Amino acid sequence: MIINDLLEKEKMSRYRLSKESGVAMTTITDICNGKADLDKCTAGTLHKIAKVLNVTVDSILENNSADNIDYRCSFETFKSNTCHHVKDMGDIDFIIETLETDEVRKLYERRWCREAMYLLAMIDYLSRMNDLPLCTNYNDIRSQKLEKLYFSAGVEVAYAATGDERIKEKALANAIPEFIRFNIVENEVRNIC
Repeated sequence: MIINDLLEKEKMSRYRLSKESGVAMTTITDICNGKADLDKCTAGTLHKIAKVLNVTVDSILENNSADNIDYRCSFETFKSNTCHHVKDMGDIDFIIETLETDEVRKLYERRWCREAMYLLAMIDYLSRMNDLPLCTNYNDIRSQKLEKLYFSAGVEVAYAATGDERIKEKALANAIPEFIRFNIVENEVRNIC
């Protein structure tokens, strides 16, 4: 299991990982023993573990997949990981790293359009917030958008439970412009735990 390998590499005990990450020892033990599936762990749990082990959540999930080829986490997990990454790195460093690695283009070429567009929207949003010019390398992607509106799981669940159209209308009215350009209804990228 990847976590065991990372613990060995860092010369770290499960107990220390639990203490430093704030993840319950039982959860760490279950993950290390294969009783808990990493794909089913919350993004917050994975983020805390990855941060202590000095790796990305994506690298843990990619190395955990059975065939290790093009592992694709859920879009909700991708969004959460991206927001945590911004929070940890800071706006400018996140923009620089993302542009240097050309991750937007890599995702787009894999035809992972939602992820590519979300990442590009995040770069554009952070650029606007920090009065930076837009990188023009992705203008071809900026001219695209998802076929239909994508609402967050929270909005979809609230709508399904109540049937109240005002829930979606409110989310749409409060959407961040850089995200709505791609038909991604995103209201909050900063308030994460």
